[in-house]
Amino acid sequence: MTDHGPELAFGSFLTPAAGQPEQVVALATLCERAGLDLVTFQDHPYLPAFLDTWTLMSYVAAATDRIRLAGNVLNLPLRQPVVLARSVASLDLLTGGRVELGLGAGAFWDGIEAAGGRRLSPGAAVDALDEAIRVVREVWDTDRRDMIRLPGEHYRVVGAKRGPAPAHPVGIWVGAYKPRMLRLVGRAADGWLPSLSYLPNGPEDLPALNALVDDGARAAGRDPGAIRRMLNVTGTFARSSTGFLAGPPEQWVEELAGLTLTHGITTFILAADEPRAIQLFAQEVAPAVRELVAAERTTPGSGARAVAGEQAATGGPTTLAVTPTPDPGVRLSARRPWDESTRPAAPPAPAGQVYPAGGQAAGQHLVDVHDHLRRELAQVRDLLDQVRRGAVSPGGARAALNEMTMRQNNWTLGAYCAAYCTVVTQHHGLEDASIFPHLRRADAGLAPVLDRLAEEHVVIHDVVESVDRALVELIRSPGDFTELQDAVDLLTDTLLSHLSYEEHQIVEPLARHGFFPGQV
Repeated sequence: MTDHGPELAFGSFLTPAAGQPEQVVALATLCERAGLDLVTFQDHPYLPAFLDTWTLMSYVAAATDRIRLAGNVLNLPLRQPVVLARSVASLDLLTGGRVELGLGAGAFWDGIEAAGGRRLSPGAAVDALDEAIRVVREVWDTDRRDMIRLPGEHYRVVGAKRGPAPAHPVGIWVGAYKPRMLRLVGRAADGWLPSLSYLPNGPEDLPALNALVDDGARAAGRDPGAIRRMLNVTGTFARSSTGFLAGPPEQWVEELAGLTLTHGITTFILAADEPRAIQLFAQEVAPAVRELVAAERTTPGSGARAVAGEQAATGGPTTLAVTPTPDPGVRLSARRPWDESTRPAAPPAPAGQVYPAGGQAAGQHLVDVHDHLRRELAQVRDLLDQVRRGAVSPGGARAALNEMTMRQNNWTLGAYCAAYCTVVTQHHGLEDASIFPHLRRADAGLAPVLDRLAEEHVVIHDVVESVDRALVELIRSPGDFTELQDAVDLLTDTLLSHLSYEEHQIVEPLARHGFFPGQV
């Protein structure tokens, strides 16, 4: 099929991890701040490691103002259709029309049956989904005054009252891959929501699957173009291409625009829990895909040429393609070791600044270094959980902490770059105290920022040491995790806040001046 032409939408697909509920909510609010249209969550009610998706959606709805929410996709066998219909309508009314219904026939039947659901054959699961969609639409149809009577085999409704109606026409989006399900999507649903990673041949499978959706729509007398084609996507952002959706943002733009123009995909949902990937997707990829698709729809062949022509005219990209990681905005500890409102800001970049490949790489390297530290922070929090469960002793946790980069005695940017990237150290003579002095000489206006960063380095060093001291205390007084939890929470607050601040202030100067004289 070809592009149907609806407005494009971009969203996220988040893991509802019960171990870090505050981080899931922080990622959801980040999606809104970054400009995404939609935030979605996995739904596996039989897994205790996951938050209940409907409860999470309700909480996130109260913590956001604009972004739409959906399960991706809700597990029908463990969610009764009449109750589900009223839950969706209720939350849609409470949010002013921000809820959509992603729905699946069910999978992982051992878990479903263990949680009290009925094990169904593949054919029966399709039939049950068909009945459930009818039930949901009947509940929402408050223009009719009669009772709902549907003598279904799987969902029998005899005299239920209608309502409430949702605040807006809620889309029913179905995850489907097999022929019967795909025809059901065309016949009864508003959107088709597969995952690219589940397609054995990737995008090559889309034409045949789209055709089955079209067949179902035509058989029911519907316009195939009325069914929104959606796609959960995964990939990596990198400086060079290593495959489909694995490369720089501009590669993602071309490949996603191609999926729209060739296969009619008009909603892309990124499966990622990493803040930088979400922000790149929202702020770099999504706007450019919209622009490219709009140009191609208006004048076929013009969009790609316009992008290429702009870069040729400027001699290189005039916008920095490296996106600083946002602050999660969540504070776990009651302690505040510094006043964030007093942080100075770097001076703006010169007008018309061009960032060559070497400069872009320098800015990206800082983000990569920080991502390494963020992964170490996740390890620290996981160590705390393991110690609490008895899987690791406090002494074992101390040993693991001492092996991490963040346990360096000299907490400076150069030390982290050296520990993270030996090649850069060897080739460029990067020393612990070289980067900030270089930036200070290159741009005197950065001095207040660099001074503040250096001060925060000292604070973070002390916070890391407090985690070690808390582990020692736990050895002396087993069972009391209060001090250790507070130390790890304070480390989380300070480290994530500091790394985000540092990136926002010096990624751009690094792209102009590099880590050392002559790099850019």
